[in-house]
Amino acid sequence: LQETMAKTEVKTSLLDNMIGVGDMVLLEPLNEETFINNLKKRFDHNEIYTYIGSVVISVNPYRSLSIYSPEKVEDYRNRNFYELSPHIFALSDEAYRSLRDQDKDQCILITGESGAGKTEASKLVMSYVAAVCGKGAEVNQVKEQLLQSNPVLEAFGNAKTVRNDNSSRFGKYMDIEFDFKGDPLGGVISNYLLEKSRVVKQPRGERNFHVFYQLLSGASEELLHKLKLERDFSRYNYLSLDSAKVNGVDDAASFRTVRNAMQIVGFMDHEAESVLEVVSTVLKLGNIEFKPESRVNGLDESKIKDKNELKEICELTGIDQSVLERAFSFRTVEAKQEKVSTTLNVAQAYYARDALAKNLYSRLFSWLVNRINESIKAQAKVRKKVMGVLDIYGFEIFEDNSFEQFIINYCNEKLQQIFIELTLKEEQEEYIREDIEWTHIDYFNNAIICDLIENNTNGILAMLDEECLRPGTVTDETFLEKLNQICATHQHFESRMSKCSRFLNDTSLPHSCFRIQHYAGKVLYQVEGFVDKNNDLLYRDLSQAMWKASHVLIKSLFPEGNPAKVNLKRPPTAGSQFKASVATLMKNLQTKNPNYIRCIKPNDKKAAHIFSESLVCHQIRYLGLMENVRVRRAGYAFRQAYEPCLERYKMLCKQTWPHWKGPARSGVEVLFNELEIPEEEYAFGRSKIFIRNPRTLFKLEDLRKQRLEDLATLIQKIYRGWKCRTHFLLMKKSQIVIAAWYRRFAQQKRYQQIKSSTLVIQSYIRGWKARKILRELKHQKRCKEAATTIAAYWHGTQVRREYRKFFRANAGKKIYEFTLQRLVQKYLLEMKNKMPSLSPIDKNWPSRPYLFLDSTHKELKRIFHLWRCKKYRDQFTDQQKLIYEEKLEASELFKDKKALYPSSVGQPFQGAYLEINKNPKYKKLKDAIEEKIIIAEVVNKINRANGKSTSRIFLLTNNNLLLADQKSGQIKLEVPLVDVTKVSMSSQNDGFFAVHLKEGSEAASKGDFLFSSDHLIEMATKLYRTTLSQTKQKLNIEISDEFLVQFRQDKVCVKFIQGNQKNGSVPTCKRKNNRLLEVAVP
Repeated sequence: LQETMAKTEVKTSLLDNMIGVGDMVLLEPLNEETFINNLKKRFDHNEIYTYIGSVVISVNPYRSLSIYSPEKVEDYRNRNFYELSPHIFALSDEAYRSLRDQDKDQCILITGESGAGKTEASKLVMSYVAAVCGKGAEVNQVKEQLLQSNPVLEAFGNAKTVRNDNSSRFGKYMDIEFDFKGDPLGGVISNYLLEKSRVVKQPRGERNFHVFYQLLSGASEELLHKLKLERDFSRYNYLSLDSAKVNGVDDAASFRTVRNAMQIVGFMDHEAESVLEVVSTVLKLGNIEFKPESRVNGLDESKIKDKNELKEICELTGIDQSVLERAFSFRTVEAKQEKVSTTLNVAQAYYARDALAKNLYSRLFSWLVNRINESIKAQAKVRKKVMGVLDIYGFEIFEDNSFEQFIINYCNEKLQQIFIELTLKEEQEEYIREDIEWTHIDYFNNAIICDLIENNTNGILAMLDEECLRPGTVTDETFLEKLNQICATHQHFESRMSKCSRFLNDTSLPHSCFRIQHYAGKVLYQVEGFVDKNNDLLYRDLSQAMWKASHVLIKSLFPEGNPAKVNLKRPPTAGSQFKASVATLMKNLQTKNPNYIRCIKPNDKKAAHIFSESLVCHQIRYLGLMENVRVRRAGYAFRQAYEPCLERYKMLCKQTWPHWKGPARSGVEVLFNELEIPEEEYAFGRSKIFIRNPRTLFKLEDLRKQRLEDLATLIQKIYRGWKCRTHFLLMKKSQIVIAAWYRRFAQQKRYQQIKSSTLVIQSYIRGWKARKILRELKHQKRCKEAATTIAAYWHGTQVRREYRKFFRANAGKKIYEFTLQRLVQKYLLEMKNKMPSLSPIDKNWPSRPYLFLDSTHKELKRIFHLWRCKKYRDQFTDQQKLIYEEKLEASELFKDKKALYPSSVGQPFQGAYLEINKNPKYKKLKDAIEEKIIIAEVVNKINRANGKSTSRIFLLTNNNLLLADQKSGQIKLEVPLVDVTKVSMSSQNDGFFAVHLKEGSEAASKGDFLFSSDHLIEMATKLYRTTLSQTKQKLNIEISDEFLVQFRQDKVCVKFIQGNQKNGSVPTCKRKNNRLLEVAVP
């Protein structure tokens, strides 16, 4: 019993009673053999953790150890990293305290191959952080949700492989967010490339994802019946039977744990039920089988053998059975506006079934991650500190390595690259930069391997995408041929056809394979399936069928199935998506302070107490641990810039406390000399002090702690003295202030008296001086003006005396001509600036300035008016000219003669007031007239007998004057224009006019006509112009208030009188006797 207790006793110090060496930096001698022996010795004594400086090596014990108890958590809480024996809790505490106290974002990178214990390590880190951070109901709820997200994601994303019973088949990166106190606020989970091909096919000795076995083992009979499942694993084609049961794993208990975890994380009951229905649908999809059937046209098609499984799937998902059956049998290809439907043979149908199952499960997993993120995300919008934990699939070398292993190993290459960049390379470069003497260590930089895979031009992933997008026949063999052409000369690429291959005759390298020399060793990849898995193609018919499901969750997983959102653009390939995700991850990791946990698998049998030295040696080599130790041994355990180092430890030396006035480096040198630290324990760089041994650092910290206690006492003493002095000085200041205010008041009063007296004296003196200066300035001005006047008169007299003899004879004439010229010039310039507008009706004209220019002034007015009239006329069109000619003619005929004329000036002459061409009522009238109609107007014809009026249509053409009935449109009379002799009208404001006909003509048989019209001026003008145009004779226009009209054989006098009529402003006509018609004009 004592021996057992001694073996399990946990060491409390890194140096006391060590088993082997706790920090490989202290290992002597250092070589691979001693390194492995030290790990084995500690492993045999249950010491599975070992340091390399700040890096933790973790060896998987494949059994439970009692080193993770709450007491152990308290032991490592707020302790120095090197103070206790190596443990994963020490690294977790160091990262957490750096985040909380120094405000540095952290990330914990857990690396190692599959089965090395990465997932368990990430759980331990999260559980420690949850244990040491703050307490409280809200904080505890957040911590519980963060921890319980692991069982859910493990159930859906982990599976048993030949190397690991709980292998992560997806990459997980969790950002845990903290507030300024270090309390967790929430988290964000990112997942990378779920190995969804495992859903439909598993290698020998491996299982499908845990959730399938957990559901069938742990679900109640009622739930299984509801999901249409049976408990027998052998009923489902997607579940391998050779390893369905795993030793030490209780799937039923795990199912209950998962259901409880989903409830804690925040899943509603209906959400959890929907998730299980999708899992059940995936299982049952594997049981759908197809049979071939030939069509009449000779093409092969497939039919479902047993539709019972299809029926149950449709009942689970709420999809119409005919829709899903057709989606498994036909494929519709869309290109722009065309759709082509083709049948699927049996192989294509099985491919479609498997593609649907894989996509359904993969999308369900992504939905789970997003749903968990909604529950655990930070609610408070405050500044957050972040600790990232990376748990991603380890390096994999299987018997058959395909596209999934290629992608996983690429990710591990990138992680190894970031480890190289941030540790080995940075360590060496910093020592060189700081001019510290040490031995250079060569290390392998795997950037060349990463470039082989991810190069955008010649990388394997780029060529795979190019091959997938290339038109024509694309197969895995064409992809391999392309690799052989492009990568043939690369030193880390080998294939049977490559030029640099050393295995041209090696039967272990088949034709359909290629080999890559990874940092972890050589891996042979089967090229079969690379193109299909990279395409990750799901037929659109299946997406649309899933979108038609009444199952809410399934419908939301296939948004591209919505016919209204059809996108013909090809989706990105799986390789390009993963490459972009890895690039984002690397960028995220480089913004945080890294902490490394290097996991090592002790054996391939997953058994406890077995340590395979050859397997461990291989992992040590590809993880670069020896190089890491050499760098640490050649360097120093602790380094710090001079300024913060001096600031932290300056109180330990009297010369540097409290202020050092010289350079920081000189202050650190004085400090270390004063403390008598051996010179071999430290070195001075360009900007930093380097301390070799952690014990030296511990000593400095202990001295500082003691000194701080002394300083605290000193501060208290000084504070008390300061407080008393402050009170005294305050009293003294108050007395001084009171005295100062009194003296100020007295002096201000005396000053105001002196100031008022001074102002009076100053004002009198300034007034006297100003008046004196004003008198002097006035005298100077008068003298200057007098001198100027005298000089002007004198100069005038001299000039006149000098030039009188030359211009006495012609002076008057020249002065007259000059004056006249200047007056004319001034007149013309003024006229130029005073010209009126160009409107012909503008009668404004500048006044005449001089009488002698009277005739010139009038002539200029006449010329200007004629010029602007011409300018105005030049703007007219032919139609406008004709209108104005008629208006001008009317002006000559009626201006100042007819009182009605002024009112007609502003009215346009339209002529055709009746739209005879458009009105169907006058169609007969239009057909009877062949000539152009000049006037078409309704007039009142005065009856010869009683003076009453009758409406008639008055028509004027080029040769005739016509009268027609207004109602019927029938022509009553046609008079040639040559028979019209005269038109008579009054001088008053009425519309009466008489048309006199030639005696003896055919039209004059009934005598002359007396009309009344609203457009008298226009009608008389057009009649005058038309008659002149046709007969070349002017029509006589008689304007008189009395004129004779011939009615048959009698001559009747028409007399116009002024009078007020009952009809208002309308003129009336009455027959007084046989010889008189009287027209009363208002």
